[in-house]
Amino acid sequence: MILRGAFPMRIAPVLAVAATFVVSSISAVSAQTIKIGSKNFTEQFVVAELYAAALEGAGFKVERKINLGGTLVAHEALKSGAIDLYPEYTGTGLNAVMKAQGVTETDPEKVRGMVKAFYEKEFNLTWLKPSGINNGYAIVVRPDTAKEYGLKTLSDLGKASSKLKLGAGAEFVDRRDGIKGLKEVYGAEFQEFKQFAALRLRYDALTQKQVDVANGFSTDWQIAAEKFIALDDDKSLFPPYYLAPVVRPDIAANEKVVAVLEKVGAALDNPTMQELNRQVEVDKKEPRTVAANFLKSKGL
Repeated sequence: MILRGAFPMRIAPVLAVAATFVVSSISAVSAQTIKIGSKNFTEQFVVAELYAAALEGAGFKVERKINLGGTLVAHEALKSGAIDLYPEYTGTGLNAVMKAQGVTETDPEKVRGMVKAFYEKEFNLTWLKPSGINNGYAIVVRPDTAKEYGLKTLSDLGKASSKLKLGAGAEFVDRRDGIKGLKEVYGAEFQEFKQFAALRLRYDALTQKQVDVANGFSTDWQIAAEKFIALDDDKSLFPPYYLAPVVRPDIAANEKVVAVLEKVGAALDNPTMQELNRQVEVDKKEPRTVAANFLKSKGL
């Protein structure tokens, strides 16, 4: 005969051990230190801080390794395990890491699929779901130039290019997604080309009417602040540069981490990123402060 209460007394130690195991497992997951890196410009600093603050808010320990250097430096750090993740752009993965310069694919999902498959096969790394940020090349003009020449698209620019001066960086000269491609796809041949190493100098030259057209990036704060017009790439010359976390396998396998990172990504788009970049570069706020304030405003 089994006495009342005997069975619960016998399983109580088992339940206690099981509960301890569950709590310990949760604590171990939350205690994992996640090393977050970034490349060497404002947008990368802000996004890396967004990832870091959101993960800290979810109970994870974070080690920041911000401002590592250029693309290949950050990529090597991820491969070696010096960092666990960093924000990257699909177009950069395609061109700088895969070195697929001859690839003309511009469909965002296909490009993401290509780089994701390549990273998984070659490096045992993967790409998470992309954010709403597509920070590809932007060809921008002043409102008065757009009005004078009827410029809305790069096709329009091609027709008027012989009357216009272009300001761009050195890397823009020979790339297909640069002057070479503008000529090949849109028939653009500019009256004059002026080279500016720093992005801010191009925008200064555009404002001061030293050039009529400049190349920048879609999330540059100057576009909104100065009311510049980014011309529509109507024949899809430029590859997509959607921003997403590139991560090591243990991060990809942690559903809680992935969920946090993807919530951050879902809150971001180009106008939002322009404003966050402006707060750092114009208002001189620290990227960590900008990131924390944004996350609070979104309930993240």
